[in-house]
Amino acid sequence: MPVYSMTGYASAQHSTAAVTESENKPPPGQLGLEIRSVNSRFLDLSFRLPEDLRQYEPALRDLLLGKLKRGKVEVRASIEMGAASSIADPSPRMLQRLNAVQDNVKAWLPTAIPLSVADVIRLSSAEQSGTRDWGACVLPLADKTLKALLDARQREGARLSGMLLDHIAQLRTLAQQAVPLIPQLVEQNRQKFLARWKDAMALTDGATLPEAAQDRALTEATALPSALT
Repeated sequence: MPVYSMTGYASAQHSTAAVTESENKPPPGQLGLEIRSVNSRFLDLSFRLPEDLRQYEPALRDLLLGKLKRGKVEVRASIEMGAASSIADPSPRMLQRLNAVQDNVKAWLPTAIPLSVADVIRLSSAEQSGTRDWGACVLPLADKTLKALLDARQREGARLSGMLLDHIAQLRTLAQQAVPLIPQLVEQNRQKFLARWKDAMALTDGATLPEAAQDRALTEATALPSALT
């Protein structure tokens, strides 16, 4: 049966396909997911997701609860959007909206500065970057990352198990080396105890050590060391 550590880390990425200039689709992007786990007595889940992925937190939580039992686990996600070309191509609909908004603003604020080409490109890129649906790839990517985390925790558990077995082997070697010394230590303890017992009995009325007291003293002196043999 494999041993799992509570410490582990895994990450995975999913990249969307690039689009051509003729396609009316969002620009390509990359979804990144990281799962980090450290020691904890109970299972403690925390999520750091961008706003576009907040709706998937319950499903991600259920996925982790089905595979993990203990540990402080943190899930991080990031979205990086690219561009279909070096310069974003605003749609005619968007240009019409910007022109109407600009005319309305200038009607109230005649001294307002008109939109520049850079402003239009920036607004177009911002609009395109927020229209992608990540629902089809979030959970499969999370499942892939979770499997990688479990593999990492199993490898760490195997390493810790090996260390513990090495320490146990060293302790057994030391115990075997100590076995021949136990009789000598028991005898030394016996002689020391008898000497102190005789000194104590000499202070009472009569210096003779009763046989029964001597037998009891020897029993008490050797009980604990004998249990180690």
